[in-house]
Amino acid sequence: MVIRANECKTEERINMRGGEGSVKIVNFAGKEELLGKGRFFARMTLEPGCSIGEHTHEGDSEIFIVERGCPTYNDGGTLVEAKPGDVLICPAETAHSIANNTDETVDIIALIIYS
Repeated sequence: MVIRANECKTEERINMRGGEGSVKIVNFAGKEELLGKGRFFARMTLEPGCSIGEHTHEGDSEIFIVERGCPTYNDGGTLVEAKPGDVLICPAETAHSIANNTDETVDIIALIIYS
């Protein structure tokens, strides 16, 4: 299967999970394409000052790969400054959030898989 870039659905979420500003999401694949193993696979763009608010996944885990920028990641209560190439893993039942507190755009790839 090949999913072309121009076939990916793009959306903008305002105050995502109670965060600040907006998050641009380019959805690569959903539940059907992930063959029942997950529910979300996308690139998320956070402009300066934007964030995804703290939340907890129940029954699934989230994995991020930082592509561009240096987001602040809330790793279960510990704030970590991430860098491009870092992999951020949030196991099920763990709270997390991510914020762009810099002057540069942040791009992350996110994958939510079932536990």
